[in-house]
Amino acid sequence: MSETVEKRRRVLIKIGGRAFNDREGFAELAEAVKRLSAEVILLHGGGAEISQALQAAGRETKFVDGVRITEKEDIEIVERVLSGTINGRIADWLEASGVPCRRLSGKSNGLMIAEKTLRNGRDIGYVGEIVTVQPQVIFEALAEGRLPVVSPISANLEGETLNVNADTAAAALAVGSGCSDLIYFSDVPGVMDAEGRIFPELSVSEAENLIGEGVITGGMVAKLESIVSAIARGVKRVHISRWQGPETPVRLLNGGVVEKTTVHE
Repeated sequence: MSETVEKRRRVLIKIGGRAFNDREGFAELAEAVKRLSAEVILLHGGGAEISQALQAAGRETKFVDGVRITEKEDIEIVERVLSGTINGRIADWLEASGVPCRRLSGKSNGLMIAEKTLRNGRDIGYVGEIVTVQPQVIFEALAEGRLPVVSPISANLEGETLNVNADTAAAALAVGSGCSDLIYFSDVPGVMDAEGRIFPELSVSEAENLIGEGVITGGMVAKLESIVSAIARGVKRVHISRWQGPETPVRLLNGGVVEKTTVHE
């Protein structure tokens, strides 16, 4: 018997790293979307391509806890790569596999409003945190039977473009659009300890302790912080996993056998 999920569940899938990097990978993702009896929203990052584009422009890439410092000279490049190149390619490849898409960014119809943010008291440039989500454009796409494909690039109330970490944008959008589950697909199969062992499940307090004790470092810090925030604001479960074939999302949502970390209250 095939695995199914609850009818009309709304799920946000965030893809990043090298989880999907070719047409074949997105064909599998399209198959997975078709198998889910749920409304699906897709949000993507694109760190490696951004770094390549910045390097080609002679710009240096720096991070603080996995969050990219984005100077004024960088933001136009970052937006072009995320909202143009990557967003368009993902939508094209999914549509070629039979999944109608709607290309969006956080700036589309004011979908996500951001404010400039500091990191550990440090100015990190044109980087924002989402403060408001206005999901009407998402709901319109879903009502049309289209998969919203969302770039995290957003703007403040004055219209100033801000780079938003894709993990934190995914958490905010999952909350704002009423998702029960948020799935992060990454290069790694879950949250791991120093010996490389996966934590299959974590409570919010356990996740916070891992950050506080320095067990988790780098980009996983921002990811876990976004997860804690999402659960505090109504998302029931957040899953971190590596892509393991078209059945992966269904197995994550139904508790099937899959390498992952699930975080809950």
